[in-house]
Amino acid sequence: MLVVAVASAGLLGVVGAAHTQGQAQAPAQPHGAGTESGFAVFQTRCMACHGNPNVPRAPQPSAIRQMSPERIYDALSAGPMKSQGDALSEDQRRMVAVFMSGRPFGTLQQGDASQMPNRCPTNPPLAAPEAARDWNGWGGDPSNDRFRSGSGLTSAEVPRLKLKWAFGYPGGLSAFGQPTVAGGRVFVGADTGYVYSLDAKTGCVFWSYQAKGTVRGAVRIAPVRGVKGVRWGVFFGDFHANVYGLDAQTGRQLWTTQVSDHFVARITAGLAAYGGKLFAPVSSSEEFTAASLDYPCCTNRGSVVALDAATGRRIWTAWVVDKPRPTRKNSKGVQQYAPSGGSVWNSPTVDARRGAIYFGTGDAETDPAPSTTDAVLAVDIKTGRRLWSYQAAANDSFLGGCSGPQRTDNCPKVNGPDLDIGNSPVLQTLPGGRRVLVTGTKDGHVFALDPDHGGKLLWNIEVLPKTAREAGGIYWGGAADGAKVYYGLSAGAMTAVELKSGRRAWYQPLSKANNSAATSAIPGVAFEGGMDGVLHALSTASGKEVWSFDTAQPFDTVNKVSAHGGGMGSAGPVVAEGMLFLGSGYAVVGDKTGNVLLAFAPG
Repeated sequence: MLVVAVASAGLLGVVGAAHTQGQAQAPAQPHGAGTESGFAVFQTRCMACHGNPNVPRAPQPSAIRQMSPERIYDALSAGPMKSQGDALSEDQRRMVAVFMSGRPFGTLQQGDASQMPNRCPTNPPLAAPEAARDWNGWGGDPSNDRFRSGSGLTSAEVPRLKLKWAFGYPGGLSAFGQPTVAGGRVFVGADTGYVYSLDAKTGCVFWSYQAKGTVRGAVRIAPVRGVKGVRWGVFFGDFHANVYGLDAQTGRQLWTTQVSDHFVARITAGLAAYGGKLFAPVSSSEEFTAASLDYPCCTNRGSVVALDAATGRRIWTAWVVDKPRPTRKNSKGVQQYAPSGGSVWNSPTVDARRGAIYFGTGDAETDPAPSTTDAVLAVDIKTGRRLWSYQAAANDSFLGGCSGPQRTDNCPKVNGPDLDIGNSPVLQTLPGGRRVLVTGTKDGHVFALDPDHGGKLLWNIEVLPKTAREAGGIYWGGAADGAKVYYGLSAGAMTAVELKSGRRAWYQPLSKANNSAATSAIPGVAFEGGMDGVLHALSTASGKEVWSFDTAQPFDTVNKVSAHGGGMGSAGPVVAEGMLFLGSGYAVVGDKTGNVLLAFAPG
């Protein structure tokens, strides 16, 4: 929306008055699951003033991002910005408020564990995490293999899995946080910004902490050195690119550090940890509608930032692309920049033997696409210096809104296929000691690199049959058991590939639904969730289904919150301490949203 350049032009300048005139009740939540359409409205209607330093009193987007959704909504609905807000639909106003604030409506008042009826009666000392039995962070361990051989759940018990408890996220729109299980507790973040510590066996709640924005990635538990009274920390990032360190025992904040000041930067994946350091992946929402001629495209770039786990001090930043520089002005006179892009949507993989971390990168946003986009990067764990890179797809400069007649001269000359590598590379050691680094692509390829010889390509296979290629391939990652790697596919299927040869072992159709959520496995069984809400358990030997559960239904919850399951479009289930845990309700698009955390055990 275009604000007028008068005394009341700035959104920040009018929210105080608007807040007093606003509606008594919080507005309804927007209908969409991911609120990127709110950013689209902001780019096309607001950037001409709020991205322009020459407009008096119009605050920069970074300042608006610090407001609550209620304040932003009130400014558009009842204050001096009402004339601009009237040009938007009700849902567009809500989408803008939710996206720019980074949290749903009402969440400042909802979700505190102290108000829940299922408070744990005591808070005994946290047991030390067990690497073999627990599931710590996104991939379960530093290799990101998403496989647990000592989880306490066997393949014979999987057909007898029964729901043991359900926890409802108060005020939640979309359950996309993957749980971490360590020391007998479940740690999980929510789109409301709350992080919870729950008892794994009963679902009672020990504590909650509210971050400044949505918490999507899996939290990481790691030791804390040099802080009196603290043994273990809980570490995670939010949608404002803040990283947090908490005391895992109490939920008390130890520190917080913002790792990027770009207003579209955010952390959507889990942190990695090793040797007293944290590694935070930084992504961006800039590409969604940067085609707007009012937008100075494009200045954000992906990165991984290393922090000291005890203090939050920044140690180094590994950038995916070089610093953007001014290039030209578009037909509306708005300055353009390059290079940009390369968001890091995945949790880094740690290679202690080589002193390196590995991560996948996203597409470029400007021409020409740097060779480090749509790639796997290796950087030195001590310094962040790039060791090598392997590009899976070249010339992929992509912006939303640049296909068809709506193209503008902000757009790349040829809009790319959008082939981000959003899944974490999986590090595996084969019989005989040979090591491979495996990842998958959105167009259905699985490839292996040699981490001990500069990322040399070992093999590459297309896993999709010809009839399914247009439906898409691998988004959020797979599980590997030392012999095979297993991936869910957006084509509505699951596949297994032999790690040694790269040969496809089997391909199993599941349903017509997208099944691109991250796969998880135990010996003999791989688990895969779908956008239709169905969780599948398949034999790793044959691909035959051995158990399934439809999560897209209402549940009675231990905290008495009204909760409903839905699609599973990103995070996968985790298996630990003889149980299976998953969040249900991240549909990405469509109406299968939900707000529930589910825990299963053999009946």
